[in-house]
Amino acid sequence: MAKRDYYEVLGVDRDADLNAIKRAYRKLAMQNHPDRNPDDEAAAERFREVTEAYEVLSDEDKRARYNQYGHAGVDDQMHDFWGGGGFQDSHVFRDFGDIFGDVLGDFFGGGGGRGGRGSDLRYRLGMTLEEASAGKEVELSIPKQVTCDTCHGSGAKPGTNPIPCSTCGGHGQVQMSQGFFAVRRACPTCQGSGRRIESPCTSCRGGGRVHQQKSLKVRLPAGVYDGAQVRVGGEGEAGEHGAPPGDLYIVVELQAHSIFEREGPDLHYTMPITFPQAVFGAEVEVPTLEGRLRMKIQPGTETGKVYRLRGHGVPDLRTNGQGDLYVKTRIAVPNKLSKKQSELLRAFADATGDEVYPECSSFLDKARKFWDDLSSEVK
Repeated sequence: MAKRDYYEVLGVDRDADLNAIKRAYRKLAMQNHPDRNPDDEAAAERFREVTEAYEVLSDEDKRARYNQYGHAGVDDQMHDFWGGGGFQDSHVFRDFGDIFGDVLGDFFGGGGGRGGRGSDLRYRLGMTLEEASAGKEVELSIPKQVTCDTCHGSGAKPGTNPIPCSTCGGHGQVQMSQGFFAVRRACPTCQGSGRRIESPCTSCRGGGRVHQQKSLKVRLPAGVYDGAQVRVGGEGEAGEHGAPPGDLYIVVELQAHSIFEREGPDLHYTMPITFPQAVFGAEVEVPTLEGRLRMKIQPGTETGKVYRLRGHGVPDLRTNGQGDLYVKTRIAVPNKLSKKQSELLRAFADATGDEVYPECSSFLDKARKFWDDLSSEVK
């Protein structure tokens, strides 16, 4: 039977990155694992098929040959992989713990063990629209685990050193045979550290880390948006026993503005204008994030007309440009009039009728026709 396309086997696009390929393999391998499907030859064959596909697509050189020549470009190596005892030599099984992570760890009763890297932290930072537009340097105080200064992260009392774990021989992993291949998982005695501390440090009690309030300054770029995550490398929790620290992610939460609404780099707001301004036009003062700006209202402006002020939005992080400000007009109707104002307005209404309002005149014509038709039907 002809081999299926490797991308089809894993269910990924041809331009999928390595992480997507790993996720697809992890899911399919777990579904078809021989130990989960005993005496199921079809599942065993599918497991072999997805593993072969991953072996090729996760290797940059093999993937390039496969993309150019198809199965013919990698068939010899696949023969060596399956027929020449390639399990122990293949990077698929060297990296088995990394690919399956805690999924297979749970299946076999232990953790996959990725090596003690510190946890990432997230800090929610409230900002005003003005601060986000201009950019801001903030000073944060972050409670977290840091490397112990007394033992420098070793967990051992100064003057002593950890000794290799007797269970795993200092490797941090133990091997378990499952069916026709071997699986490695974190050592249950040392939890993957590969060592044992006989004389714990008194400051950190052997953990290698202590709780501390860490202060740091971070510059947030101009134009940062609501929900943006700014990564600060190495400012997360300290890793175990000298392992690399995690990262800090600052999550921006923009506060609602009293005037402006933001859409990407653009700003929007609705500005009330008077009836005379709408009829005759005017020069009005509008607010922007930089201050006040004069803008011309065209004669005959209707409610809902939008004026665009270029470059008066917020910085665009994607293009390094500047967004625009959109001003939407709304004709304000006075709720209190003086006697003179009422008389003048009534005189204006009597003098104009409907002819200067073509939209009103058109609507009234349609309404009159509707009423006439309705009266005819009633009769």
